[in-house]
Amino acid sequence: MLSDIEIAQSCKMKEITKLAEEWGIKDEELEPYGHYKAKLSEKLYQRLADKPDGKLILVTAINPTPAGEGKTTVSVGLAQAMNRLGKKTMLALREPSLGPVFGVKGGAAGGGYSQVVPMEDINLHFTGDIHAITATNNLLCALIDNHIQQGNQLQIDPRRILFKRCLDMNDRALRQIVIGLGGKPNGTPREDGFQISVASEIMAVFCLAKDLDDLKERLNNILIGYTYSGQPVDVRELGCGGALTAMLKDAIDPNLVQTLEGTPALIHGGPFANIAHGCNSVRATRLALKLGDYCVTEAGFGSDLGAEKFFDIKCRYAGLKPSCVVLVATIRALKYNGGVPKTELKGENVEALKKGLVNLETHVENLKKFGLPVVAAINRFESDTDAEIAALRDCCERLQIPVSLTEVFAKGGEGGLDLAKKVTEIVEKGSSDFRFLYDLDLSIKEKLETIAREIYRADGVNFDGKAQKMLKEIDNMQLSHLPVCVAKTQYSLSDDPAKLGKPTGFKLNVRDLRISAGAGFIVALTGDIMTMPGLPKVPAAMNIDCFYDEKTGTGVITGLF
Repeated sequence: MLSDIEIAQSCKMKEITKLAEEWGIKDEELEPYGHYKAKLSEKLYQRLADKPDGKLILVTAINPTPAGEGKTTVSVGLAQAMNRLGKKTMLALREPSLGPVFGVKGGAAGGGYSQVVPMEDINLHFTGDIHAITATNNLLCALIDNHIQQGNQLQIDPRRILFKRCLDMNDRALRQIVIGLGGKPNGTPREDGFQISVASEIMAVFCLAKDLDDLKERLNNILIGYTYSGQPVDVRELGCGGALTAMLKDAIDPNLVQTLEGTPALIHGGPFANIAHGCNSVRATRLALKLGDYCVTEAGFGSDLGAEKFFDIKCRYAGLKPSCVVLVATIRALKYNGGVPKTELKGENVEALKKGLVNLETHVENLKKFGLPVVAAINRFESDTDAEIAALRDCCERLQIPVSLTEVFAKGGEGGLDLAKKVTEIVEKGSSDFRFLYDLDLSIKEKLETIAREIYRADGVNFDGKAQKMLKEIDNMQLSHLPVCVAKTQYSLSDDPAKLGKPTGFKLNVRDLRISAGAGFIVALTGDIMTMPGLPKVPAAMNIDCFYDEKTGTGVITGLF
Protein backbone atom coordinates (compact mmCIF):
# COMPACT_ATOMS: atom_id res chain seq x y z
CA MET A 1 0.00 0.00 0.00
CA LEU A 2 1.20 3.52 -0.76
CA SER A 3 2.27 5.80 2.09
CA ASP A 4 -0.13 8.49 3.32
CA ILE A 5 1.69 11.25 1.52
CA GLU A 6 1.89 9.22 -1.73
CA ILE A 7 -1.86 8.63 -1.60
CA ALA A 8 -2.51 12.30 -0.93
CA GLN A 9 -0.19 13.44 -3.73
CA SER A 10 -1.88 11.11 -6.25
CA CYS A 11 -5.34 12.50 -5.46
CA LYS A 12 -7.09 14.67 -8.06
CA MET A 13 -8.63 17.45 -5.99
CA LYS A 14 -11.59 19.59 -6.96
CA GLU A 15 -10.92 23.29 -7.42
CA ILE A 16 -12.00 24.90 -4.15
CA THR A 17 -14.36 27.26 -5.99
CA LYS A 18 -16.10 24.23 -7.56
CA LEU A 19 -16.43 22.47 -4.20
CA ALA A 20 -17.86 25.62 -2.63
CA GLU A 21 -20.38 26.00 -5.47
CA GLU A 22 -21.57 22.40 -4.97
CA TRP A 23 -22.32 23.17 -1.33
CA GLY A 24 -24.17 26.42 -2.00
CA ILE A 25 -21.35 28.81 -1.07
CA LYS A 26 -21.29 31.98 -3.15
CA ASP A 27 -18.16 33.51 -4.68
CA GLU A 28 -18.36 36.58 -2.45
CA GLU A 29 -18.44 34.32 0.63
CA LEU A 30 -15.21 32.59 -0.33
CA GLU A 31 -11.61 33.81 -0.11
CA PRO A 32 -9.37 31.32 -1.96
CA TYR A 33 -5.84 30.60 -0.75
CA GLY A 34 -4.55 29.09 -3.97
CA HIS A 35 -6.53 26.47 -5.90
CA TYR A 36 -7.47 24.04 -3.11
CA LYS A 37 -7.89 26.04 0.10
CA ALA A 38 -10.15 28.91 1.06
CA LYS A 39 -11.50 30.88 3.98
CA LEU A 40 -15.23 31.32 4.50
CA SER A 41 -16.34 34.85 5.35
CA GLU A 42 -18.71 36.42 7.85
CA LYS A 43 -21.13 37.02 4.97
CA LEU A 44 -21.78 33.28 4.82
CA TYR A 45 -22.49 33.17 8.57
CA GLN A 46 -24.97 36.00 8.27
CA ARG A 47 -26.78 34.45 5.29
CA LEU A 48 -27.17 31.08 7.03
CA ALA A 49 -27.92 32.44 10.52
CA ASP A 50 -31.58 31.39 10.51
CA LYS A 51 -31.04 28.00 8.85
CA PRO A 52 -31.71 25.05 11.22
CA ASP A 53 -28.63 23.24 12.49
CA GLY A 54 -27.75 19.77 11.32
CA LYS A 55 -27.00 16.85 13.66
CA LEU A 56 -23.68 16.86 15.53
CA ILE A 57 -21.63 13.65 15.78
CA LEU A 58 -18.53 13.57 18.02
CA VAL A 59 -15.66 11.15 17.39
CA THR A 60 -13.53 10.36 20.45
CA ALA A 61 -11.42 7.40 21.62
CA ILE A 62 -10.17 5.17 24.40
CA ASN A 63 -6.77 5.93 25.97
CA PRO A 64 -4.25 5.70 23.12
CA THR A 65 -0.84 4.25 22.46
CA PRO A 66 1.90 6.86 21.76
CA ALA A 67 1.14 6.48 18.02
CA GLY A 68 -2.52 7.49 18.38
CA GLU A 69 -5.53 5.40 17.41
CA GLY A 70 -6.82 7.09 14.26
CA LYS A 71 -9.65 9.36 15.43
CA THR A 72 -9.07 11.75 12.53
CA THR A 73 -8.89 8.87 10.06
CA VAL A 74 -12.18 7.48 11.36
CA SER A 75 -13.75 10.95 11.37
CA VAL A 76 -12.78 11.49 7.72
CA GLY A 77 -13.85 7.97 6.72
CA LEU A 78 -17.18 8.30 8.52
CA ALA A 79 -17.98 11.61 6.81
CA GLN A 80 -17.05 10.14 3.42
CA ALA A 81 -19.21 7.07 4.09
CA MET A 82 -22.20 9.16 5.16
CA ASN A 83 -22.00 11.17 1.95
CA ARG A 84 -21.86 7.89 0.01
CA LEU A 85 -25.17 7.02 1.72
CA GLY A 86 -26.65 10.30 0.51
CA LYS A 87 -26.41 12.01 3.90
CA LYS A 88 -25.22 15.59 3.40
CA THR A 89 -22.27 15.57 5.82
CA MET A 90 -19.49 18.03 6.60
CA LEU A 91 -16.31 17.62 8.63
CA ALA A 92 -15.09 20.02 11.31
CA LEU A 93 -11.54 19.25 12.44
CA ARG A 94 -8.59 20.82 14.24
CA GLU A 95 -5.55 22.26 12.50
CA PRO A 96 -2.35 20.23 13.06
CA SER A 97 0.41 21.75 15.17
CA LEU A 98 3.97 21.67 13.86
CA GLY A 99 5.07 20.23 17.23
CA PRO A 100 3.78 16.68 16.69
CA VAL A 101 4.27 16.89 12.91
CA PHE A 102 8.03 17.00 13.52
CA GLY A 103 7.88 15.19 16.87
CA VAL A 104 6.29 11.83 17.74
CA LYS A 105 2.97 11.47 15.96
CA GLY A 106 3.61 13.07 12.59
CA GLY A 107 0.77 14.79 10.76
CA ALA A 108 -2.88 15.02 11.77
CA ALA A 109 -4.79 15.01 8.48
CA GLY A 110 -6.07 11.43 8.66
CA GLY A 111 -4.42 8.45 7.00
CA GLY A 112 -4.55 6.03 4.09
CA TYR A 113 -7.64 6.64 1.96
CA SER A 114 -9.35 8.75 4.63
CA GLN A 115 -7.36 11.97 4.54
CA VAL A 116 -8.00 15.67 4.13
CA VAL A 117 -6.06 17.34 1.35
CA PRO A 118 -3.84 19.12 0.41
CA MET A 119 -2.23 17.13 3.20
CA GLU A 120 1.21 18.78 3.08
CA ASP A 121 -0.28 22.28 3.32
CA ILE A 122 -2.64 21.34 6.15
CA ASN A 123 0.16 19.73 8.17
CA LEU A 124 2.64 22.56 7.62
CA HIS A 125 1.73 26.27 7.32
CA PHE A 126 -1.81 25.88 5.92
CA THR A 127 -3.43 29.37 5.75
CA GLY A 128 -1.22 30.76 8.51
CA ASP A 129 -3.77 30.65 11.35
CA ILE A 130 -1.44 29.16 13.96
CA HIS A 131 1.31 31.56 12.91
CA ALA A 132 -1.16 34.42 13.45
CA ILE A 133 -1.96 33.08 16.91
CA THR A 134 1.76 32.79 17.69
CA ALA A 135 2.40 36.35 16.55
CA THR A 136 -0.59 37.69 18.50
CA ASN A 137 0.57 35.91 21.65
CA ASN A 138 4.08 37.30 21.30
CA LEU A 139 2.84 40.81 20.47
CA LEU A 140 1.09 40.81 23.84
CA CYS A 141 4.29 39.62 25.55
CA ALA A 142 6.32 42.38 23.85
CA LEU A 143 3.76 44.99 24.90
CA ILE A 144 3.85 43.81 28.51
CA ASP A 145 7.64 44.09 28.70
CA ASN A 146 7.60 47.40 26.84
CA HIS A 147 5.07 48.80 29.30
CA ILE A 148 7.41 47.92 32.16
CA GLN A 149 10.39 49.41 30.32
CA GLN A 150 8.57 52.67 29.53
CA GLY A 151 7.72 53.55 33.13
CA ASN A 152 5.32 50.79 34.23
CA GLN A 153 2.29 53.00 34.81
CA LEU A 154 0.21 49.98 35.82
CA GLN A 155 2.86 48.92 38.36
CA ILE A 156 3.05 45.40 36.95
CA ASP A 157 5.24 43.16 39.11
CA PRO A 158 7.80 41.51 36.75
CA ARG A 159 7.94 38.56 39.16
CA ARG A 160 4.21 37.89 38.74
CA ILE A 161 3.68 38.05 34.98
CA LEU A 162 1.53 35.08 34.01
CA PHE A 163 1.44 35.32 30.23
CA LYS A 164 4.21 33.38 28.47
CA ARG A 165 5.66 33.58 25.00
CA CYS A 166 4.90 30.76 22.56
CA LEU A 167 6.26 28.88 19.58
CA ASP A 168 4.52 26.20 17.49
CA MET A 169 7.32 23.71 17.95
CA ASN A 170 8.40 21.13 20.52
CA ASP A 171 11.42 22.75 22.21
CA ARG A 172 12.13 21.81 25.83
CA ALA A 173 15.05 24.27 26.02
CA LEU A 174 12.57 27.17 26.00
CA ARG A 175 10.46 26.05 28.96
CA GLN A 176 12.35 28.27 31.39
CA ILE A 177 14.34 31.27 30.17
CA VAL A 178 15.66 34.63 31.39
CA ILE A 179 14.99 37.74 29.30
CA GLY A 180 16.05 41.38 29.43
CA LEU A 181 19.77 40.73 29.88
CA GLY A 182 22.41 43.13 28.57
CA GLY A 183 21.67 46.31 30.50
CA LYS A 184 18.91 48.90 30.77
CA PRO A 185 18.30 49.39 27.00
CA ASN A 186 17.30 45.71 26.72
CA GLY A 187 14.50 45.78 29.28
CA THR A 188 13.95 44.48 32.79
CA PRO A 189 15.61 41.13 33.47
CA ARG A 190 13.09 38.52 34.57
CA GLU A 191 12.28 34.85 34.34
CA ASP A 192 10.02 33.88 31.48
CA GLY A 193 9.26 30.82 29.39
CA PHE A 194 7.64 29.50 26.24
CA GLN A 195 4.72 27.17 25.72
CA ILE A 196 3.68 25.58 22.47
CA SER A 197 1.29 27.81 20.49
CA VAL A 198 -1.60 25.37 20.75
CA ALA A 199 -1.44 25.71 24.55
CA SER A 200 -1.61 29.51 24.40
CA GLU A 201 -4.71 31.15 25.83
CA ILE A 202 -4.89 33.04 22.53
CA MET A 203 -5.61 29.70 20.83
CA ALA A 204 -8.35 28.89 23.36
CA VAL A 205 -9.90 32.35 22.93
CA PHE A 206 -9.69 31.99 19.15
CA CYS A 207 -11.48 28.62 19.20
CA LEU A 208 -14.26 29.65 21.58
CA ALA A 209 -15.05 33.09 20.12
CA LYS A 210 -18.35 33.22 18.24
CA ASP A 211 -17.49 36.36 16.22
CA LEU A 212 -15.05 39.26 16.00
CA ASP A 213 -16.70 41.24 18.81
CA ASP A 214 -16.67 38.22 21.11
CA LEU A 215 -13.03 37.62 20.17
CA LYS A 216 -12.10 41.16 21.23
CA GLU A 217 -14.02 40.86 24.50
CA ARG A 218 -12.29 37.58 25.35
CA LEU A 219 -8.86 38.97 24.43
CA ASN A 220 -9.47 41.98 26.68
CA ASN A 221 -10.34 39.65 29.57
CA ILE A 222 -7.00 37.78 29.47
CA LEU A 223 -5.23 38.03 32.83
CA ILE A 224 -1.60 38.96 32.20
CA GLY A 225 -0.26 39.32 35.75
CA TYR A 226 -0.44 41.19 39.02
CA THR A 227 0.68 44.57 40.35
CA TYR A 228 3.18 45.02 43.17
CA SER A 229 0.19 45.31 45.52
CA GLY A 230 -1.28 42.05 44.27
CA GLN A 231 -4.07 43.42 42.07
CA PRO A 232 -4.83 41.54 38.84
CA VAL A 233 -4.02 43.20 35.49
CA ASP A 234 -5.74 42.25 32.25
CA VAL A 235 -5.32 43.11 28.56
CA ARG A 236 -8.07 45.73 28.79
CA GLU A 237 -6.01 47.76 31.28
CA LEU A 238 -2.92 47.43 29.11
CA GLY A 239 -4.98 48.86 26.25
CA CYS A 240 -3.99 46.56 23.40
CA GLY A 241 -7.10 44.42 22.85
CA GLY A 242 -7.84 46.14 19.57
CA ALA A 243 -4.36 45.43 18.20
CA LEU A 244 -4.58 41.77 19.19
CA THR A 245 -7.96 41.49 17.50
CA ALA A 246 -6.57 43.08 14.33
CA MET A 247 -3.87 40.39 14.22
CA LEU A 248 -6.57 37.69 14.11
CA LYS A 249 -9.09 39.43 11.84
CA ASP A 250 -8.50 37.11 8.88
CA ALA A 251 -7.50 34.01 10.83
CA ILE A 252 -10.88 33.84 12.59
CA ASP A 253 -12.60 32.81 9.34
CA PRO A 254 -12.74 28.98 9.02
CA ASN A 255 -10.73 27.15 6.35
CA LEU A 256 -12.43 25.04 3.69
CA VAL A 257 -10.62 22.03 2.21
CA GLN A 258 -11.74 18.54 1.14
CA THR A 259 -11.19 14.85 1.75
CA LEU A 260 -9.77 12.45 -0.82
CA GLU A 261 -13.38 11.73 -1.88
CA GLY A 262 -14.43 15.37 -2.10
CA THR A 263 -16.24 15.68 1.24
CA PRO A 264 -15.90 19.29 2.45
CA ALA A 265 -13.91 19.83 5.64
CA LEU A 266 -13.70 22.94 7.80
CA ILE A 267 -10.31 22.81 9.54
CA HIS A 268 -9.86 25.61 12.03
CA GLY A 269 -8.08 26.06 15.37
CA GLY A 270 -6.08 23.40 17.12
CA PRO A 271 -5.65 23.30 20.91
CA PHE A 272 -4.20 20.07 22.32
CA ALA A 273 -6.54 18.12 24.60
CA ASN A 274 -3.90 17.05 27.13
CA ILE A 275 -2.78 20.64 27.87
CA ALA A 276 -5.72 22.67 26.50
CA HIS A 277 -9.39 22.09 25.63
CA GLY A 278 -8.81 19.98 22.52
CA CYS A 279 -11.53 21.08 20.07
CA ASN A 280 -11.65 22.90 16.75
CA SER A 281 -13.22 26.37 16.63
CA VAL A 282 -16.82 27.08 17.56
CA ARG A 283 -17.14 29.08 14.34
CA ALA A 284 -16.15 26.12 12.16
CA THR A 285 -18.45 23.69 13.95
CA ARG A 286 -21.43 26.02 13.86
CA LEU A 287 -20.88 26.78 10.17
CA ALA A 288 -20.56 23.06 9.34
CA LEU A 289 -23.91 22.49 11.10
CA LYS A 290 -25.50 25.12 8.85
CA LEU A 291 -23.97 23.86 5.60
CA GLY A 292 -24.71 20.17 6.12
CA ASP A 293 -27.46 17.99 7.55
CA TYR A 294 -24.78 16.26 9.63
CA CYS A 295 -21.47 17.43 11.06
CA VAL A 296 -18.74 14.99 12.09
CA THR A 297 -16.20 16.48 14.47
CA GLU A 298 -13.55 15.13 16.83
CA ALA A 299 -12.05 15.93 20.22
CA GLY A 300 -8.43 15.18 21.06
CA PHE A 301 -7.03 12.03 22.70
CA GLY A 302 -9.32 9.84 24.83
CA SER A 303 -12.82 10.73 25.99
CA ASP A 304 -11.46 11.46 29.49
CA LEU A 305 -9.78 14.54 28.01
CA GLY A 306 -11.13 15.73 24.67
CA ALA A 307 -14.74 14.59 24.96
CA GLU A 308 -15.22 15.83 28.53
CA LYS A 309 -13.87 19.26 27.55
CA PHE A 310 -15.89 19.26 24.33
CA PHE A 311 -19.06 18.74 26.35
CA ASP A 312 -18.39 20.80 29.47
CA ILE A 313 -16.56 23.71 27.85
CA LYS A 314 -17.22 23.99 24.11
CA CYS A 315 -20.83 22.77 24.03
CA ARG A 316 -21.66 24.83 27.11
CA TYR A 317 -20.33 28.08 25.59
CA ALA A 318 -21.54 27.44 22.05
CA GLY A 319 -24.95 25.99 22.88
CA LEU A 320 -24.20 22.76 21.00
CA LYS A 321 -26.15 19.54 21.58
CA PRO A 322 -24.47 16.41 20.19
CA SER A 323 -26.67 13.61 18.87
CA CYS A 324 -24.21 10.70 19.06
CA VAL A 325 -20.66 9.75 20.08
CA VAL A 326 -18.39 7.44 18.09
CA LEU A 327 -15.81 5.81 20.37
CA VAL A 328 -12.74 4.72 18.41
CA ALA A 329 -10.94 1.66 19.74
CA THR A 330 -8.04 -0.32 18.37
CA ILE A 331 -6.87 -3.81 19.19
CA ARG A 332 -3.34 -2.50 19.76
CA ALA A 333 -4.47 0.17 22.25
CA LEU A 334 -6.50 -2.36 24.21
CA LYS A 335 -3.51 -4.71 24.37
CA TYR A 336 -1.36 -1.73 25.41
CA ASN A 337 -3.84 -1.01 28.22
CA GLY A 338 -3.65 -4.70 29.06
CA GLY A 339 0.08 -4.44 29.71
CA VAL A 340 1.68 -5.34 26.35
CA PRO A 341 4.81 -3.22 25.59
CA LYS A 342 4.40 -0.95 22.57
CA THR A 343 7.13 -2.89 20.73
CA GLU A 344 5.06 -6.13 20.89
CA LEU A 345 1.60 -4.88 19.92
CA LYS A 346 1.52 -6.62 16.52
CA GLY A 347 1.50 -10.14 17.99
CA GLU A 348 -1.78 -11.83 18.90
CA ASN A 349 -2.54 -11.65 22.63
CA VAL A 350 -6.20 -12.25 23.40
CA GLU A 351 -5.65 -12.44 27.16
CA ALA A 352 -3.97 -9.02 27.28
CA LEU A 353 -6.73 -7.66 25.06
CA LYS A 354 -9.40 -8.92 27.46
CA LYS A 355 -7.50 -7.39 30.36
CA GLY A 356 -7.37 -4.05 28.52
CA LEU A 357 -11.09 -4.07 27.68
CA VAL A 358 -11.74 -2.48 31.07
CA ASN A 359 -10.47 0.75 29.53
CA LEU A 360 -13.08 0.60 26.77
CA GLU A 361 -15.81 -0.24 29.28
CA THR A 362 -14.89 2.78 31.43
CA HIS A 363 -14.98 5.18 28.47
CA VAL A 364 -18.40 3.87 27.44
CA GLU A 365 -19.72 4.30 30.98
CA ASN A 366 -18.28 7.81 31.12
CA LEU A 367 -19.84 8.90 27.83
CA LYS A 368 -23.25 7.65 28.88
CA LYS A 369 -23.06 10.00 31.88
CA PHE A 370 -23.49 12.83 29.37
CA GLY A 371 -26.76 11.30 28.17
CA LEU A 372 -25.45 10.34 24.74
CA PRO A 373 -25.78 7.14 22.69
CA VAL A 374 -22.42 5.51 21.87
CA VAL A 375 -21.25 3.58 18.82
CA ALA A 376 -17.94 1.73 19.02
CA ALA A 377 -15.73 1.92 15.93
CA ILE A 378 -12.97 -0.68 15.73
CA ASN A 379 -10.26 0.96 13.64
CA ARG A 380 -8.78 -2.13 12.03
CA PHE A 381 -5.05 -2.70 11.55
CA GLU A 382 -3.40 -5.45 9.48
CA SER A 383 -2.05 -7.15 12.62
CA ASP A 384 -5.53 -7.59 14.17
CA THR A 385 -6.57 -11.25 14.33
CA ASP A 386 -10.05 -12.76 14.11
CA ALA A 387 -9.86 -13.99 17.71
CA GLU A 388 -8.97 -10.50 18.97
CA ILE A 389 -11.75 -8.87 16.96
CA ALA A 390 -14.25 -11.43 18.25
CA ALA A 391 -13.28 -10.68 21.86
CA LEU A 392 -13.78 -6.96 21.28
CA ARG A 393 -17.16 -7.54 19.62
CA ASP A 394 -18.28 -9.68 22.56
CA CYS A 395 -17.36 -6.87 24.95
CA CYS A 396 -19.42 -4.33 23.00
CA GLU A 397 -22.40 -6.71 22.98
CA ARG A 398 -22.15 -6.99 26.79
CA LEU A 399 -22.09 -3.18 26.99
CA GLN A 400 -25.16 -3.09 24.72
CA ILE A 401 -23.66 -0.66 22.25
CA PRO A 402 -23.46 -1.02 18.44
CA VAL A 403 -20.01 -1.92 17.16
CA SER A 404 -18.60 -1.55 13.68
CA LEU A 405 -15.37 -2.89 12.20
CA THR A 406 -14.07 0.02 10.11
CA GLU A 407 -11.52 -0.21 7.33
CA VAL A 408 -11.53 3.43 6.31
CA PHE A 409 -7.73 3.60 6.26
CA ALA A 410 -7.49 0.97 3.52
CA LYS A 411 -10.83 1.52 1.76
CA GLY A 412 -11.86 5.13 2.39
CA GLY A 413 -15.59 5.82 2.66
CA GLU A 414 -16.44 2.29 1.46
CA GLY A 415 -14.71 0.90 4.55
CA GLY A 416 -16.94 2.99 6.82
CA LEU A 417 -20.36 2.25 5.34
CA ASP A 418 -21.39 -0.08 8.16
CA LEU A 419 -20.34 2.51 10.75
CA ALA A 420 -22.17 5.25 8.85
CA LYS A 421 -25.39 3.19 8.76
CA LYS A 422 -25.25 2.50 12.49
CA VAL A 423 -24.47 6.11 13.37
CA THR A 424 -27.23 7.42 11.11
CA GLU A 425 -29.74 4.99 12.59
CA ILE A 426 -28.95 6.11 16.13
CA VAL A 427 -28.95 9.82 15.25
CA GLU A 428 -32.30 9.56 13.50
CA LYS A 429 -33.83 7.79 16.51
CA GLY A 430 -33.24 11.02 18.46
CA SER A 431 -32.24 9.17 21.64
CA SER A 432 -29.77 11.82 22.84
CA ASP A 433 -30.49 13.42 26.22
CA PHE A 434 -27.36 15.54 26.40
CA ARG A 435 -26.35 17.00 29.77
CA PHE A 436 -23.24 18.44 31.38
CA LEU A 437 -21.19 16.60 33.99
CA TYR A 438 -21.29 19.43 36.53
CA ASP A 439 -23.11 22.68 37.24
CA LEU A 440 -21.28 25.98 37.06
CA ASP A 441 -22.47 27.03 40.52
CA LEU A 442 -20.14 24.43 42.07
CA SER A 443 -16.78 25.66 43.34
CA ILE A 444 -13.63 24.96 41.30
CA LYS A 445 -12.64 22.38 43.91
CA GLU A 446 -16.01 20.65 43.60
CA LYS A 447 -15.87 20.66 39.80
CA LEU A 448 -12.42 19.06 39.83
CA GLU A 449 -13.56 16.48 42.37
CA THR A 450 -16.54 15.64 40.16
CA ILE A 451 -14.37 15.14 37.06
CA ALA A 452 -11.79 13.14 39.04
CA ARG A 453 -14.45 10.88 40.57
CA GLU A 454 -16.81 10.43 37.63
CA ILE A 455 -14.38 10.39 34.66
CA TYR A 456 -10.93 9.43 35.97
CA ARG A 457 -12.36 7.16 38.74
CA ALA A 458 -10.04 8.72 41.35
CA ASP A 459 -10.69 8.51 45.09
CA GLY A 460 -10.28 12.27 45.43
CA VAL A 461 -8.10 15.26 44.57
CA ASN A 462 -4.90 16.45 46.26
CA PHE A 463 -4.19 20.16 45.86
CA ASP A 464 -0.54 21.17 46.27
CA GLY A 465 0.27 24.36 48.19
CA LYS A 466 0.42 26.45 45.03
CA ALA A 467 -2.93 25.10 43.86
CA GLN A 468 -4.54 25.78 47.24
CA LYS A 469 -3.33 29.36 47.10
CA MET A 470 -4.80 29.74 43.61
CA LEU A 471 -8.17 28.38 44.77
CA LYS A 472 -8.36 31.31 47.17
CA GLU A 473 -7.24 33.73 44.44
CA ILE A 474 -9.93 32.42 42.06
CA ASP A 475 -12.55 32.95 44.77
CA ASN A 476 -11.24 36.47 45.46
CA MET A 477 -11.49 37.33 41.76
CA GLN A 478 -15.04 35.89 41.67
CA LEU A 479 -14.15 33.41 38.92
CA SER A 480 -15.36 30.24 40.63
CA HIS A 481 -18.27 30.05 38.20
CA LEU A 482 -15.96 29.10 35.30
CA PRO A 483 -15.65 25.54 33.97
CA VAL A 484 -12.37 23.69 34.43
CA CYS A 485 -9.88 22.41 31.85
CA VAL A 486 -7.64 19.64 33.21
CA ALA A 487 -4.12 19.36 31.81
CA LYS A 488 -3.38 15.65 32.18
CA THR A 489 -1.58 12.78 30.49
CA GLN A 490 -3.48 11.24 27.59
CA TYR A 491 -2.14 7.75 28.18
CA SER A 492 -4.04 6.98 31.39
CA LEU A 493 -7.37 7.72 33.02
CA SER A 494 -5.22 8.84 35.97
CA ASP A 495 -2.53 11.54 36.05
CA ASP A 496 0.21 8.90 35.84
CA PRO A 497 0.96 7.68 32.27
CA ALA A 498 2.21 4.34 33.61
CA LYS A 499 -1.17 3.44 35.13
CA LEU A 500 -2.99 1.83 32.21
CA GLY A 501 -6.36 0.11 31.92
CA LYS A 502 -8.64 1.32 34.71
CA PRO A 503 -6.47 2.53 37.60
CA THR A 504 -7.94 2.41 41.10
CA GLY A 505 -6.87 3.58 44.54
CA PHE A 506 -5.33 6.88 43.44
CA LYS A 507 -5.97 10.57 43.88
CA LEU A 508 -5.64 13.24 41.20
CA ASN A 509 -2.71 15.51 42.06
CA VAL A 510 -3.30 19.15 41.09
CA ARG A 511 -0.03 21.04 41.37
CA ASP A 512 -1.20 24.40 40.06
CA LEU A 513 -4.23 26.28 38.73
CA ARG A 514 -4.06 28.89 35.99
CA ILE A 515 -6.71 31.48 35.27
CA SER A 516 -7.72 31.69 31.61
CA ALA A 517 -10.24 34.48 32.05
CA GLY A 518 -10.27 35.30 28.33
CA ALA A 519 -11.01 31.73 27.27
CA GLY A 520 -13.41 31.43 30.16
CA PHE A 521 -12.03 28.47 32.11
CA ILE A 522 -9.60 27.50 34.86
CA VAL A 523 -6.69 25.24 33.84
CA ALA A 524 -5.71 22.57 36.37
CA LEU A 525 -2.15 21.29 35.90
CA THR A 526 -1.73 17.69 37.08
CA GLY A 527 1.16 15.28 37.30
CA ASP A 528 4.22 16.29 35.28
CA ILE A 529 2.28 17.55 32.26
CA MET A 530 4.22 20.19 30.29
CA THR A 531 2.75 23.00 28.19
CA MET A 532 5.92 22.98 26.07
CA PRO A 533 6.62 19.41 24.87
CA GLY A 534 10.07 18.14 23.98
CA LEU A 535 11.20 16.17 20.94
CA PRO A 536 11.74 12.38 21.15
CA LYS A 537 15.10 10.68 20.66
CA VAL A 538 14.34 10.19 16.95
CA PRO A 539 11.94 12.95 15.87
CA ALA A 540 9.63 12.47 12.89
CA ALA A 541 11.52 15.39 11.33
CA MET A 542 14.43 13.06 10.64
CA ASN A 543 12.34 11.20 8.02
CA ILE A 544 11.04 14.25 6.14
CA ASP A 545 12.70 15.48 2.94
CA CYS A 546 11.95 17.79 0.02
CA PHE A 547 13.24 17.75 -3.55
CA TYR A 548 12.62 19.59 -6.81
CA ASP A 549 10.48 17.72 -9.36
CA GLU A 550 11.34 18.72 -12.93
CA LYS A 551 8.05 17.32 -14.29
CA THR A 552 5.83 19.48 -12.12
CA GLY A 553 8.29 22.32 -11.57
CA THR A 554 7.56 22.26 -7.83
CA GLY A 555 9.09 21.06 -4.61
CA VAL A 556 7.88 17.62 -3.50
CA ILE A 557 7.78 16.63 0.18
CA THR A 558 8.43 13.05 1.26
CA GLY A 559 8.31 11.27 4.63
CA LEU A 560 5.40 13.28 6.02
CA PHE A 561 2.72 11.03 7.51
